[in-house]
Amino acid sequence: MMSNTTSYVNLVSKLSEEIPVVKKRGFDFIAKPIPDSDAIGELDPRVLGVTLQTAEKMAAMENQPFDPSDTMGFVKGMRAMFGWNNDDVTKSKVETTYKTIDGTNGPIPLRIYTPSNEGILPAVVFIHGGGFIAGSVDVVENPCKALAEKAGAVVISVDYRLAPEHPYPAGLTDCFESVTWVYEHAEEIRVNPQQIAISGDSAGGNLSTVCALMDRENGTEMIKFQALIYPSVNMAGVQTEDFNWSIDQYEIRNHAEIITPLVTALGESSRGIFQIYLQNNAEITDPHVSPLLSDQLSGMPETLIITAEFDYLKVECEAYAAKLVRSGVPTKLIQYNGTDHAFMDKSGLYPQAEDLMNEIAKEIKRVFA
Repeated sequence: MMSNTTSYVNLVSKLSEEIPVVKKRGFDFIAKPIPDSDAIGELDPRVLGVTLQTAEKMAAMENQPFDPSDTMGFVKGMRAMFGWNNDDVTKSKVETTYKTIDGTNGPIPLRIYTPSNEGILPAVVFIHGGGFIAGSVDVVENPCKALAEKAGAVVISVDYRLAPEHPYPAGLTDCFESVTWVYEHAEEIRVNPQQIAISGDSAGGNLSTVCALMDRENGTEMIKFQALIYPSVNMAGVQTEDFNWSIDQYEIRNHAEIITPLVTALGESSRGIFQIYLQNNAEITDPHVSPLLSDQLSGMPETLIITAEFDYLKVECEAYAAKLVRSGVPTKLIQYNGTDHAFMDKSGLYPQAEDLMNEIAKEIKRVFA
């Protein structure tokens, strides 16, 4: 539950204090410190607490027999563990509308969050994470409501199809068709069709930026801004001019016995997840799967990338930022120190989860001013 004490509010406020922007490999880089600590190279105390709790749950699961060939057993386990009981941090009314649209693969459910602002508003199409096989619009409901309120924008959350029942490109198709629907039905949902942004976390960040890539390739140019929250952009793990992963790229001064496996576990589990997602329908090096490998990034929309200091995906996110900048795309990257992957869906517990929505909202207001 969210702490209503002054301390939580103060921590969120502390994170909003201005931090100097530095240039890192060409892109604008901001590293936000742990709000109530001067410590460097260690976990935020709240993140540490949750990590230890999660480790206990995982240890209990490891005592149960696991059959690696049981794909659906693995998927069910992932789905059962996914998400966090986060909190609604909004202070004003945000209206929720349930809408189902027609897609190539069948109906696509959407949740539309409209703030109390009057007039025609910007739109943010939001795509949830979950490794392409888990996650839901329920998990990201409170973050989406917070973004709608803070940005003064209509947020459209996409309930896209998941693998293995619906392998690539089914989920991606749902997401792109949802963007198209928002563009074509802008008046119906009170948004400006020239002010559409896209955002998503983890696998949702991948789907978001691939939608932006498809938008440019098709010449439709509907998406004017992308906010990618620790996106997976190099599923292939291919070494490139910008990307070469190593644990040495993480400054770990404390909690090394916890941080090192925390960082590496995501990389180790990824290969199996990608096989479940792709099911031989595409090469893992396809730019619509691993957008870091695209040579067509020029003309992509202005970009904000959010990373966690102790996330396996941090290195590829920075590589993507560097490549976007070299392709002429204005790009900013904000790193939250002391955090790990999937911190966004812990709003009300981690002040960083609320602050990242403040940062995305700030950029949306600036871009669509």
